[in-house]
Amino acid sequence: MRLTVAQLAERLGAELVGDGCGQISAVGTIEAAGENEVAFVRGSKQNHVHFGTTANGKHISAAKQSLAGAVITGMRIEDLDKPQLIVKNVNAALIEALSIFAPELKPVTEGIDPTAKVADNAKIDSGAAIGAGVVIEDGAEIGLNSVIGSGCKIGQNSKVGGNCRLDSNVVVYHNCHIGNNVVIQANTTIGSTGFGYSLIDGSHKLIPHNGGVVIEDFVEIGANCCIDRAKFGNTTIGAGTKIDNLVQIAHNVVIGKNCLIAGLVGISGSCRLGDGVILAGQVGLADNIEIGNGVIVGAQAGVMNDIGAGEKVLGSPAIDIKEALRTMSLTMRLPKLNKQLKQLSKRVENLEKTKE
Repeated sequence: MRLTVAQLAERLGAELVGDGCGQISAVGTIEAAGENEVAFVRGSKQNHVHFGTTANGKHISAAKQSLAGAVITGMRIEDLDKPQLIVKNVNAALIEALSIFAPELKPVTEGIDPTAKVADNAKIDSGAAIGAGVVIEDGAEIGLNSVIGSGCKIGQNSKVGGNCRLDSNVVVYHNCHIGNNVVIQANTTIGSTGFGYSLIDGSHKLIPHNGGVVIEDFVEIGANCCIDRAKFGNTTIGAGTKIDNLVQIAHNVVIGKNCLIAGLVGISGSCRLGDGVILAGQVGLADNIEIGNGVIVGAQAGVMNDIGAGEKVLGSPAIDIKEALRTMSLTMRLPKLNKQLKQLSKRVENLEKTKE
């Protein structure tokens, strides 16, 4: 894809300041972009991405030194010798520009690859694409325009809705339901047996997991994730929730709508998360915890108890973020305080000797 600066401005709904004749074919960083690339002037972080709507002095200076063919910014930059595309929302412009200049890959071909193994009673919409080496078992269903990548396996009686994309080697066990417009990246497993055992007669006996997994519409799941099936009922991922790579979600967990779950998070069995919850990287939740709507849990926190709606917590065990930051500050001062304590102890000891 190649556009003039003026054409790109029109596509982004941006105000163009400067010459619009230059050619743009890619998106680059402000530091490394060349004359045929558009760059973004970085600003304050907003909505948990790396670009904002305002620019500070450091980023303005970088823009003036950049070799980019044009810059996208949330505000006009004075004395800049290159075209500026001024937008209301830099984050939205970033998403649109990356979409415009995404790599042009070979389009997916509708139909079933000859190497796929599809059960006679499986239902595959004629508009779906089934890749090489896919296995689709009895009673499974694949909806309109869904793409099942090479090496995937769809278990008995599981359903994949319309406009879904399952990348290579995704495994969906039996009796799972995936809604519409869902993306599941490579090597993720949906519906594996949960980690539930009872100690009976001196040995650990696996508890049967007869439930399923329900993934609602517009959910996106990263690579190498595991979402376990329920013992009874369903493990549920709410509509619009986005899950990063390497996340473990245990049996009977219920996650609300529009949650964000970062990499290496572990959610124990039967936890319930409200809508709009954010779990930062490496967060761990003990079992049977309830997290209210809009809660934000900071990185590496260990959550041991319920958290009320709207709270922000950090630390292990997780506590209110302000208290956690004060505790961390004091912890960092401990070596200095310890040194002072030793000095004071020695002074007291010397005073006692003098007194004697």
